[in-house]
Order: sequence, then structure tokens, then C-alpha cells
Amino acid sequence: MASYSGRGVHGQVVHQLGTRIVGGRVAEGETLDIGALGAELDVSLTVMREALKVLAGKGLIDARQKRGTFVRERTHWNLLDADVIRWRMETGDGSQLLRDLADVRSIVEPAAAHRAALHRTDADLTALEIALDAMGQAHAESSDAAEADAAFHRALLAATGNEMLQRMDMLLEPGLRERDRMVHAHGDADDPVPSHRVVLEAVRDQDPARAELAMLDLLSKATEDLDHLARSPDATPRS
Repeated sequence: MASYSGRGVHGQVVHQLGTRIVGGRVAEGETLDIGALGAELDVSLTVMREALKVLAGKGLIDARQKRGTFVRERTHWNLLDADVIRWRMETGDGSQLLRDLADVRSIVEPAAAHRAALHRTDADLTALEIALDAMGQAHAESSDAAEADAAFHRALLAATGNEMLQRMDMLLEPGLRERDRMVHAHGDADDPVPSHRVVLEAVRDQDPARAELAMLDLLSKATEDLDHLARSPDATPRS
């Protein structure tokens, strides 16, 4: 799920077109005038074609003989792609995205914590401890805080001993990173370490029921903060 945004002229064109499509400025089914877009963005057709390949890889566009290049229906978009997630956040669809993410987490992570308590190894505990220590040392508004939080949840999935569950990080992490980017942009966030430590302690004690409940409590706090964020733009949800 590589991100292309910000990588020179090519990345700028991908970002410009991606936000237009995801934000609805270019409608589903609409045919793209590649020449006119290239002239508007002041880039060559070669750059346009390369950018369109990226967008096609994200499921946003397709091309057909006689029809040309067109925007695909939303059902074909890769909504788990890191750029698509960011474009949704930038174009006003962030609230729904975060709600959907919270629903997915409520299904996956309590069960993962339960299984991690049954199958964790000493190496898994070390990875969780390192992530938690990094979380405590990071400044709340820094990218280090977001990375530490992602590392903790990634280590928890790995501790389940289930390779398919472990790869759920590919589903969760792009959304979590965008969420954390919002969270850690403010300096008034509650300390995330205590709620994460409760999960770690239950996993260390090999108490699956307690681990599951601890994760449910962590996610409940996150949901409360999302409600707070919806009421107040200055509020900061927990990660």
C-alpha cells in the first residue's frame, strides 16, 4: 500500500487527481480528458499516463476501447489503500472512515488480544514492551507517537501466532496511521500508555478473558473520544 503523495511532479498529479475522484469532484463513471487535464496541471502526457497507472492500481479508474479512461464505481476502489484513506480524510469523509475503522477494530482486536494471551512468546512480550516504552517516551504530537502506537498493535496481532491475523495489520494500519496523525497533531491527548499496559499485562499473565476485556475497554475509550471529536473540532481521540 505504498504512498505516492508528495513525490515530485508525479506524486503531485496523483494527489490532485486522487482527491478530485475520492472527493466527488469527478463523478463515478465520468470520462477523463487526459489531454485537457495534462494542460490544466501543466504536465506532459507521459506524466499523466504514469499517474493514471497509479490510480488504476488503486481501483479508482479504468480504460476501455472507444470509451477512454473513466472513474470506476466506488465498489471497485481499494478503500484500504493508504492514499485513498488519506484522500478521504482530506476531502471530508474522515468521520465515516473513522467510524468504519472503529467497527473493524471492535471485531478484530479483542479477539486478537484473547488469542495473544494464549499463544504469546517471550519475543512477543519483548516487542510489546518495546512499543509501549516508545509510546511513553514519544512526544504526543510527534510521528514517533503514531509509530509506537502502530507498532504495539502490530505486535499484538503477531502475538496471536496466526499468520492470517498477523496480516490484518495491512487492513488496520493505514487507517490507524491517519487516525493517529489527527490525534497526535494536538498536545492535549490523554496518555495512551495506561490502557495499552493493561492489555500487555493480561497478555503476559496469559489471561485471555482479561486481555479481551482490556482491549474492549481501550476501544471503548477511543469510541468515546470519537464522539467528543464529532462535537468539538478541538477534541483529540485516543489511539
